Amino acid sequence: MPDSLLASYLAAPEGYDELLDPGGAPRAHWRALLASLEHEAPAMMRQRLDMVRRQVRENGVTYNVPADADGKRRPWDLNVLPLVLPHEEWSGIEAAIVQRATLLNRILGDLYGEQALLAEGLLPPALVHGHAGFLRPCHGMPHLDGVALHSYAADLVRGPDGRWWVMADRTQAPSGAGYALENRAIIAPTFPDLLRQLKVQPLSPFFATMRDSMVHWGRLCAAGGDAPAPLADGEMPLVVLLTPGERTGSHYEQAYLARHLGLPLVEGGDLTVRDGVVYLKTLAGLQRVHVIMRRVDDDCCDPLELDASLQGVAGLTHAAQRGNVLVANSLGSGLLESGVLFGYLQALCQRLLGEPLNMPSVATWWCGEPAALDTVVRELDRMVIKPTAPKTGQASVFGRHLDAEARAALVAALRARPNDYLAQEVVRRSLAPVWQDGQGDGNAPGLRARAIGLRVFACATPNGYVVMPGGLTRVATGPDTRVLSMQMGGASKDTWVQARARPAPHRLQRPAIAAGNLVREDASLSSRTAENLLWFGRHSERCENIARLLRVALDILFNERFDQRGAEWPTVEALCIWCGLLDAGARPAAQDQAAAIFSDAEIESALRLAVVSPAVPGLARQQQQLHRTADHLHERFSVDHWRALNRMAQPAAAPGERPSPSDVMTILDDAIAALMTVGGFALDGMTRDLGWHFMSLGRRLERLQFQSLALQRALAMGQDGDLDWLLELSDSTLTYRTRYRARPEWLPVLDLLLLDDTNPRSILFQMNGLLSTLNKIAQTQGPCGGKLIAPLRHELAALDPGRDLSHGNALLSDLLNRIGQASATVSEQVSVQFFSYTDTGRNKDRAA
Repeated sequence: MPDSLLASYLAAPEGYDELLDPGGAPRAHWRALLASLEHEAPAMMRQRLDMVRRQVRENGVTYNVPADADGKRRPWDLNVLPLVLPHEEWSGIEAAIVQRATLLNRILGDLYGEQALLAEGLLPPALVHGHAGFLRPCHGMPHLDGVALHSYAADLVRGPDGRWWVMADRTQAPSGAGYALENRAIIAPTFPDLLRQLKVQPLSPFFATMRDSMVHWGRLCAAGGDAPAPLADGEMPLVVLLTPGERTGSHYEQAYLARHLGLPLVEGGDLTVRDGVVYLKTLAGLQRVHVIMRRVDDDCCDPLELDASLQGVAGLTHAAQRGNVLVANSLGSGLLESGVLFGYLQALCQRLLGEPLNMPSVATWWCGEPAALDTVVRELDRMVIKPTAPKTGQASVFGRHLDAEARAALVAALRARPNDYLAQEVVRRSLAPVWQDGQGDGNAPGLRARAIGLRVFACATPNGYVVMPGGLTRVATGPDTRVLSMQMGGASKDTWVQARARPAPHRLQRPAIAAGNLVREDASLSSRTAENLLWFGRHSERCENIARLLRVALDILFNERFDQRGAEWPTVEALCIWCGLLDAGARPAAQDQAAAIFSDAEIESALRLAVVSPAVPGLARQQQQLHRTADHLHERFSVDHWRALNRMAQPAAAPGERPSPSDVMTILDDAIAALMTVGGFALDGMTRDLGWHFMSLGRRLERLQFQSLALQRALAMGQDGDLDWLLELSDSTLTYRTRYRARPEWLPVLDLLLLDDTNPRSILFQMNGLLSTLNKIAQTQGPCGGKLIAPLRHELAALDPGRDLSHGNALLSDLLNRIGQASATVSEQVSVQFFSYTDTGRNKDRAA
C-alpha cells in the first residue's frame, strides 16, 4: 500500500493486527477498502465523518451514563471505518457461538431443573448455591421447547496468535444488538459501493427471526399454562419489551429495537399480575401479555419474590412458574454471566453435547477453590480481578497496576471472601484501524490502530440458534486503553461480515393474519404512553408559543424606541411576565399598570437569556422539557420525526452568556421552523389512532389556553395599541394582509382570531378541533370533557361580529376567560380519568 495512507498507522509489534499481516502487508479482505480510500479525494473522508456525526446527532443516538452528575446522555461514538471479517473466519465464529449458546442453555435448564450436573460432580455446589445470581424462587420454572436462553451475546477478543477467545458471556439481558443495527443504518450510506463489492451480509433478517420466534413462543404460552386463553386463528400474541426506564444506559437502543420489532416498550408500572397472569395496563383495559423480552436485571424483575425494585412487576416470578407468561431470558439466567463456569465448560460440553468446545474461554480461576486462589495470589501481576456477581459501576482491577498497599488490601479481600471473586488472564487485544480527523490529537487525519473487542449476538428459534452476521465492535478510545466499556467512554464500529453466497433466510412458519384479525387501532396503548403523548403535544405547543412571544417582544425592543411605542408594549410585557420570561417579583402589586417597570436593557438581557439558557424559564428550558417527554416516546416516532426534533435542539449556552441580537433572532426563527416541521409530522406522518388523539388533545388545550389569554390581554390594552404584534404572535399576519391589504383594525383582527373556523389559530377552530378530539376519545373511552366545551363553543359561534367584536368588550373578555378556565378543567378531568386512576364508575376497574 502507498505510504501516504498508512503513514500514521502504527501496527502492533506483539499483538494481532486486524489490518496488516506479520509482514506489514494488508490482509486480503481489507484491500478493497484501502484501495477505495487511497484513490478518492482527501475531502471525501471529511464528508463521511461529518455525515456520520450528523446522523448520530439527528437520529438522537445516545448512551446514558447514570453516574454522570449532570445526567446528560452522551452521543454515540461511531467510527466511520468498519471491521471487516471474511466469510471463512466468520463461519468458525458462527459455529462456535451456536455451540456455546446451546451449551449454556442446557446448563441453565439443568441448574434450575434436576441439577444433574451438581449430582455428578461436574460443578461444585458452592459455586451455584453460593452465587448471588442463583435465584431459588426460579427453580423448576418451565421452559417452552426446552429454551431458557432466548437471546445470547458473547464478548470476544482475538489473542496475539490470531485465535478468538470468549471474554464474557451475556445471558441475562444482552444489550447492544440494536446499536449494531443502528451502526449499519448510519454507515451503509457512506460506503454503498463497498458494501455491494464485499458482499456484506445484512442484519435485518436476524431481527425478523427474533420477532418470529417470540411470536411462536407467545402462541405456545397462550395455549399452555394454567389459565389458558387460546388465541383466535390469525390473532397475534402480545410481546412486549420491558425496560428499566429512560435513565438506563442503553435506553435509546431499547426504544430503537422496540420500534424496529414493532413491540410496545413498557416499564414495570405498565404491567400488572392478576390471578397469575401478566397484563398490560392500557386505556382499553387489561391486555394479556404472552412474552416479555426484558432488559431488566434478574433480581429487579419482581419486587415481591426477588428484590424490592420499582423496575419490576410484582408477581412476575409466580406467573412465569405457572407457565402463563414467557420471560426472555428466563429469570435466573444471570447466573451464567460472571465467568465462574469458564473453567468447567470444556467438560460440560463433552458431557452435554458430546463434543469439544469450539472456542475457548479466556483462562479463568474461581477463587472459591483453594488451589485457584493460591495461583491468583502468586501470579496477581498477570491477572485481572472481577466480582463473581458484577454490579453496574464495579470496575475490574488489574494486578500489575497496584502499588504495594493496594495489592495487600486486594489479597486480604480475596482471602476473606474468596467465593466473591474470580480472576482472568490479561489478554492483549487485537488492533484494528480507525479513522481520526486529527482534531483531538493535533495530528494529520489518517488511520490509527486501536484495541477492539467484538460482541456477537445469537437468538433462539424453535430449530436452534441463529447468529447475527456481524455484531457490535467496541473500540478503545486511546492507544493504551484496556477496558472497552461504553460507560467509560468507549467507541464503536460497524461490523462487516462477507458472504460467500446469498445467505438463506431463517423463516418460521406461522399462521397468516385473517381478515377478522385486521387491526385499525392500537389496542396496546398504555396509560403512561397516552399521558406522555398528551404532554408531548402540550410541550411542543408551549415551545412554539414561547418562541413566538420572545420573537415579538425582542423585535419591538430592537426596532422601536421606548418613546415611540404604543399601548401594545405593556401588554406584550405582561404576557412575558405571565410566561415567566421576566421576573414577576419585580412588578408592584397592581399587575395591570400600563407603565413599564423594567428598563429596556434589563428586559432585553432577560429575554435574550431566556432564549438560550435552560437555567431560567424560556425557550431553552421548554425545549429540554419537550425532549425529556419525547424520550418516553422514542418507539412511537419515526426516524424522520426524531430528526426534526433533534435539529431543534440547541447547544447549551455558557452560564450568563447572551447571544447577539442577530443570533438570538436566528435561533428563534430556526426553532419555530423546526416546531412547524414537528407539527407537520404529527399532522401528516402519524396514524390517527387513540395515541394521536391524546397528542392532538394536548396541542389543542395548550393553544386554546394561550390564545384565550393573549386575546384577553389585547382587549384590555389601550385603544391606540398596534395589533401587528397580535397577528404575528398568532401566526396570522399573512392571512390578514392577503384578505384586507390594510393596517390591522379591531373588527377584522378579532373576527380572524375568534370566529374564523378556517384559521388554525382562531379560538373557534381550536374549539371545533377540541370537541372532535374529545368525541373520538369518548367513542371508546367514555365521555371526557366534551360537555364543558360544547356550550362555550355554541356561545362563541353565536357572536355577532358587528355587535360583539370590539375593543374593550367586557362580555367578550369574560367569555374568553371562561373558555380558558374550561380548557384547564378539561385537562384536569382527562388526567384524573385516564392517568391518575382515582375516578369512579366505568374507570374504577380500568387498569393502571
